[in-house]
Amino acid sequence: MEWIKEKGICQKITQYAFDQLGDAYSRFFKGQGGYPKFKKKGLNDSFTIDASGKSIPVGGVRIKLPTIGWVKTYEGLPHTTTTKLTISRIADDWYIAFAHRVETEPTAKSVDVVGVDLGVKELATLSTGVTFPNPKAYKKNIQKLKRLSKALARKTKGSNNRNKAKAKLAKHHNRVSNIRKDSLHKVTHYLCKNHAVIVVEDLNVSGMMANHKLAQSIADCGFYEFKRQLEYKTKKFVAKLVLADRWYPSSKTCSNCGCKKESLLLSERVYSCEHCGHVMDRDLNAAINLSRRALA
Repeated sequence: MEWIKEKGICQKITQYAFDQLGDAYSRFFKGQGGYPKFKKKGLNDSFTIDASGKSIPVGGVRIKLPTIGWVKTYEGLPHTTTTKLTISRIADDWYIAFAHRVETEPTAKSVDVVGVDLGVKELATLSTGVTFPNPKAYKKNIQKLKRLSKALARKTKGSNNRNKAKAKLAKHHNRVSNIRKDSLHKVTHYLCKNHAVIVVEDLNVSGMMANHKLAQSIADCGFYEFKRQLEYKTKKFVAKLVLADRWYPSSKTCSNCGCKKESLLLSERVYSCEHCGHVMDRDLNAAINLSRRALA
């Protein structure tokens, strides 16, 4: 363990790593998690700097890290103080993450209640008639991902060409992920900023992923991330999030008369009521039913 005392290694980083190791063993012995695994270099590279209660000034386009010194950032950081920083690497790009308290931003809401129906064809359909298309980032880039993966498999292990191919593949995976995150952030930001009450279904994403025919398309939508962003953005913009029960038949129920169909095929994109003759887009019909769920 003499390497811990070597010059150039920040003891704040190693101390936090040992604290995490102790927590992992505690969870293992309590039966709350698996046996701790060794963190391999090159996979999920990250380290945390803990100032042990002391404040670290942050702000501007550069930041001073222990031992490393001043580091320039691509984007400007908010002027604040923090006690802990996490530096991580994704596809040869380094990211800095820290938490700081911000004040809520109550905005004027143009709509009181809105229902949101999530889907594969359209990412989100609102009860107001607004729709947000699904970018389908993975599906549109799958051919290039396959080509880069095949090129990586053909390279000799340990060679510089393999490292270059690995970095190129990781960079493209990161691009696909950023496209998906960008669309989700835009939709959730619009919802929380302009609507007082937002009603969405509590989808069973893991159960939906069990269908191998739809698993890839569902994973490409990012339904769980959509819900996670709504949970903290509603607090930021002083809105309310209502989760409808996953068994609520929003798609099978007529938004005009309230009658429910016994069965509804996934291929039926238009809802047609057999009792009142009401015809409407399937997703819009479900979104209207969800908006009324908030009153119930």
